[in-house]
Amino acid sequence: MFKDLMKTMEEKMGKSISNLEAELATLKAGRANPTMLDRIEVEYYGSMVPISQVGNISAPEPRVLMITPWEKSALKAIEKAINMSELNINPNNDGSVIRLIVPELTEETRKNLVKVVHKKGEEAKIAIRSIRRDVIEKIKGMKKEVSEDEVKKGEEDVQKKVDEYIKKVDKILQNKEKEIMTV
Repeated sequence: MFKDLMKTMEEKMGKSISNLEAELATLKAGRANPTMLDRIEVEYYGSMVPISQVGNISAPEPRVLMITPWEKSALKAIEKAINMSELNINPNNDGSVIRLIVPELTEETRKNLVKVVHKKGEEAKIAIRSIRRDVIEKIKGMKKEVSEDEVKKGEEDVQKKVDEYIKKVDKILQNKEKEIMTV
């Protein structure tokens, strides 16, 4: 009876999880990760494009990111975009590539990052609970078409799925916290 509602709910909750994972991937955890640059856009031929579209990004060493632009003319624009970003890493431009050395995280920085991780996790949980509320309202709106027992069963099924997705969020947060706190 509620299959379509449940399917839609799971898709939305899956998107919340994917969004959380994408956001957490951009957080630096003391090691170089090309996804750190995903949100940085470069002005290139008059339009703003992601860094990944103007050059190759690699991590030749655990704490070094290397950006090799496809055109040398893009070096200055990439360097400017990195300097203006929230990364707080100074780019080293040698005329052909840009190197970013990711600094070791201090204990205080690690703790602050963990707070950010938990905040993002709580936002994901709020989104999941909001989806639950909307679905339960739709189920309750069907009381005229289905029995009260079916409504109750539908609400229980929704809650089970919500609990499952909240556990996924907790697991993701736990893994990211462990990654950040590992020296």
